[in-house]
Amino acid sequence: MRNLDGRPLIGTSDDIGAMIGWLLTVAAMVVLIVAVGGITRLTESGLSITHWKPVTGIIPPLGDAQWQAAFADYRKIPQYLDVNGPAGMTLADYKFIYFWEWTHRLLARIIGMVFALPLAWFWMRRTIPLGYKPRFLALLALGGLQGAVGWWMVSSGLTPDAADRVSHFRLAAHLLTALFTLGGLVWTALDLRQLQQGQPRAALGRFSLVVLAALAFQLFMGALLAGLRAGYVAGSGWFHADAWPLMQGSFFPAGVDTSGGVLHTLFSDPYLVHFIHRWWAWVVVALLVTMGRRLRAVRQRPASVAIHIAFGFQILLGISTVWSGVSLWIAVAHQVCGALLVAATVWGAHALGQRDPVNLLSRA
Repeated sequence: MRNLDGRPLIGTSDDIGAMIGWLLTVAAMVVLIVAVGGITRLTESGLSITHWKPVTGIIPPLGDAQWQAAFADYRKIPQYLDVNGPAGMTLADYKFIYFWEWTHRLLARIIGMVFALPLAWFWMRRTIPLGYKPRFLALLALGGLQGAVGWWMVSSGLTPDAADRVSHFRLAAHLLTALFTLGGLVWTALDLRQLQQGQPRAALGRFSLVVLAALAFQLFMGALLAGLRAGYVAGSGWFHADAWPLMQGSFFPAGVDTSGGVLHTLFSDPYLVHFIHRWWAWVVVALLVTMGRRLRAVRQRPASVAIHIAFGFQILLGISTVWSGVSLWIAVAHQVCGALLVAATVWGAHALGQRDPVNLLSRA
């Protein structure tokens, strides 16, 4: 095989196909860890492991003495003192939340190995296509960054002067890094498929960039909402208008506190963060519908269908999360659907960029 400019291409079509499968497998695992991360957050499990041991931390406590020591460390942090301690937490309760955080960290390690080991194999065999090594290294670096940001997030809830939760800004950074990595994996896999078919890489048009930026802001506000536990401030009750589309009986929530200044109110007031997240969603929907129409115009119907299905379910799950009073499994499904919407939107942006990148940029 040869590149589009006629130069010899490193790797065969089968090699490229293997890389596509590898990247999509890692992408699926990122969606899975987003799900486990949602469960970890909603069960208040994220602070149950108070030490970061990248290697030895893979082994959980093995005996009663080790479990008691881990539980003793947890009983020193604000979350236990302010929330779980007064509720009467037992060792069995602690083991439950420990399980979810340990599973989350274990899955992160597995994802790292599933990405790094095949990458080393492809590298040693010299089958990586020309120009793709820097991108693979960037994806590897993002995985490492995600681990560091994860501990940075957890550490914000462990200090004596911390609140009973992690920083909502650090939680947002942790989630968005994962979703950005997911987008990079999907885009790279699609580019490799183009290469396998003898077609040029896709170009990111300005319209697609606007759509992705609007979606990123929505995801950022959703992460802040989760970190602030702002899903509870609207009220609850199935098919209850006071919870959605209203918030506690009014369109604009009455509980917004502006005393901390504009920026603090915009990004740290649970009422306003929730309000922005639920209504900015419709801006994103309008942009996604427009993207879908453009995709159909260039005969990329599968990507359009995937986007419509993803944002349709995402809206229904978001409303259901509020109506249910933040039911664990509905809220987790909402977070997972958000990750799938990222993948579908990246697919759509890539599909739009396949046609004629130069003309697309001039039209967008």
